[in-house]
Amino acid sequence: MVRFGILGMAKSGIAAAYKIKELGGKPFLSEFLPKEKIANWQNIVRDFKCEFGGHSDKILNCDTIIVSPGIPLNIPILQKAKKQDINIIGEIEFGFSIKSSDSKIIAVTGSNGKSTTVSLIHHTLLKTGYNSILAGNIGTPFTAFPIEKSGIDFIVLELSSFQLETIKKFKADVAVLLNITPDHLNRYENMDEYAKTKFRIFENQNEDDLAILNFDDKFVQKYKNLIFADKKYFSSKVKKNIVLQNNFLHFSSKNISLKNAILKGPHNIENMMATILALENFNVSKNIFETALQTFSPLAHRLEFVQNIDGISFYNDSKATNTDSVKYALQSFDKPIRLIIGGAGKNEDYTVLNQLIKKYVTKLYIIGNDRFKMKKTFENTVKLELFDNFKNSIITAFSEAKKDDVILLSPACTSYDMFQNFEKRGNKFKEIVRNLRK
Repeated sequence: MVRFGILGMAKSGIAAAYKIKELGGKPFLSEFLPKEKIANWQNIVRDFKCEFGGHSDKILNCDTIIVSPGIPLNIPILQKAKKQDINIIGEIEFGFSIKSSDSKIIAVTGSNGKSTTVSLIHHTLLKTGYNSILAGNIGTPFTAFPIEKSGIDFIVLELSSFQLETIKKFKADVAVLLNITPDHLNRYENMDEYAKTKFRIFENQNEDDLAILNFDDKFVQKYKNLIFADKKYFSSKVKKNIVLQNNFLHFSSKNISLKNAILKGPHNIENMMATILALENFNVSKNIFETALQTFSPLAHRLEFVQNIDGISFYNDSKATNTDSVKYALQSFDKPIRLIIGGAGKNEDYTVLNQLIKKYVTKLYIIGNDRFKMKKTFENTVKLELFDNFKNSIITAFSEAKKDDVILLSPACTSYDMFQNFEKRGNKFKEIVRNLRK
């Protein structure tokens, strides 16, 4: 049997390790952090041969190394592995290599909207009666499911650019690219490198597969001819394979009403368009599409309404970790916005927000590591104040807000300077808001 090494003990690495063990293998696990920083490390030590606190050459005794998506491929131990011709893949590629041929894969990538779109696709498939699983970057690893067994109709995968870096033979029956906007520029040299990584989702497709693309995206126009799959497009600007007209989505011979759809905002129109095109060939009826759109539960931390206090509405958009997400958020309100923004930046140019902030925002409450950079960017655009304390930014915004104002957390940055992840940041925001009057 292939000798596997697992580099990184995050969720996907641990899931792959247990799957290998389940299939009769004995993987070796290597983690850069000390064991005390790893969840359930006692179980890992009990179940596997492993090392903590750095990557030694022990992992080079493997035939294949499965790399966690957060680990850059240029670290020294992986450079050594490449020189020894060790196969370097990610958990997604490993999952694909063992999955049952009965299961179809619908994979979604993009800078923004991935989680909402995969969740809506999965929700619609369940409403249709299919056995569907939802996995990948959304939280549950691909290999945490019994994917090697028959009986799963659809595997719906959210794929990040980091996960796409390590695919080799992975192929989706339906691959969706929602958009490409500046993100992770602290990992990639430039936007073209980032875009090419996103386009890897189509790499192994052929004419029997389906590619769903955003016609309005400049990188789609640049690279669409590299795709060999059957292509379908959605657009907010021109008539393509699906069209929005009078609150209906028109495609093929169907008209899907958006009258009672739960998701709101122009970005969610695109997410719904992509969902419908992805499922068009799988016998989903008009009624099922409409029911799915009306019963879908919006995801937390994505323009999530928290509470209204004295006519002041609070929204948690902690998942907005880049400027494009903030653009969508600002355009979703017709009331004055007090915007809490900032965090650990990704080397983005914040000037792209100037016009929208001038139009929609009453005042900025700037937090986190990038607050001084943001101050320079916005000080001639709008009133602003800097905070080194997250709670104080919320309390101050509330004390200054007037009836009908919106207090919006939409940071345009990651949370890593103050919180472990965007979920913890969003949950803390909600906790503080709910205690404002207690």
